[in-house]
Amino acid sequence: MIRIIALFVFLMLGFASCAQRTDKIQIGAERLDLLLPKLKDKKIALLVNQSSVVGNTHLVDTLLALNINVVKIFSPEHGFRGNAPDGEIIKDAVDEKTGLPIVSLYGSAKKPSAQSLEDIDIVLFDIQDVGVRFFTFVSSLYHLMEACGENNKAVMVLDRPNPHGGYVDGPVLKPEFESFVGFGEIPIVHGMTIGEMAKLIVGEKWLKNGVTCQLEVIPMKNYTHAKPYVLPIKPSPNLPTQNAVLWYPSLCLFEGTVISVGRGTLTPFEIIGNPELKDNYSFSFTPVRIDSMSKYPPHENKTCYGLDLRNIKPEPKITLKYLIEFYNNYPDKDKFFIPYFDKLAGNDVLKEQIKSGMNEEEIKLTWQPELNTFKKKRSKYLLYN
Repeated sequence: MIRIIALFVFLMLGFASCAQRTDKIQIGAERLDLLLPKLKDKKIALLVNQSSVVGNTHLVDTLLALNINVVKIFSPEHGFRGNAPDGEIIKDAVDEKTGLPIVSLYGSAKKPSAQSLEDIDIVLFDIQDVGVRFFTFVSSLYHLMEACGENNKAVMVLDRPNPHGGYVDGPVLKPEFESFVGFGEIPIVHGMTIGEMAKLIVGEKWLKNGVTCQLEVIPMKNYTHAKPYVLPIKPSPNLPTQNAVLWYPSLCLFEGTVISVGRGTLTPFEIIGNPELKDNYSFSFTPVRIDSMSKYPPHENKTCYGLDLRNIKPEPKITLKYLIEFYNNYPDKDKFFIPYFDKLAGNDVLKEQIKSGMNEEEIKLTWQPELNTFKKKRSKYLLYN
């Protein structure tokens, strides 16, 4: 009883603080007045990671303290605690703190099985997305919705801000290039929150085989797409700073080339380089193994030469100028692009445009018709101005 009273006082103080700051963004997970009545007497699973916090407390701990019947945890890329490096297979486990079973969705399967959904009523999704097509948590949401639709289970998305706001940019994915780093006809930067994206998936009937999903979104309060938002917790091991998050849409394309984006350093997605560019750039860095971030970084233990973008604030748009510059400077152009590039770009056109010598403005003009179509589609599902 004392524990419950203490928790009640803590929550009331939190609500009072919010009342004093009427302009403060209140994320979906903080709107317990909307959330808790919907969970009463239900068996709950959560697809969550280290970003799934309410104040300073993890959502799992918050719900357990409130006597919500949490049955299991689904774990995405980087694991439940967010400390697995890029690409590492996540295994099923038991959470040491809570004793809850953890079912991996980044191992042999990326979609919940019918068996894993048998003993639950609702799956809560509460993960900080970054609003970029190839950030894999949105793909995890897609597969979750499909599995729940197939097994008559409900999905509830607790919405969080998009750190890229509402701008939309990049080539729109072609269906033949769908993968775990891209699904649906969306551009690289889609300008939607994870809740809005979930509504689009359902509304546009993107789930395979005509599956429908019982979806509910717990919206944020006081959020607009124009309101800047600095992530309080790093969304993945290799996006450790706000600057890295903002550079990510432009620099991740380099992962489909021979250029390092700084994996194997403490500043990934803020520096770029390659060992063959010593004559072109004075800035250098050396990728090394960092178990909690990147176990097998490209060009490991080799000095890379390139650019330091840590003190350059990216504009709210995708820039191709560095990609074009590095392609032009790289000595063996036939080896610059690797097959993975087309999955990231969402087509096999962008690399050919760069090879042919098109400049950034010319390339971006070719994106506009499909971007305009997407923006019209997107507008039907926006929850915020």
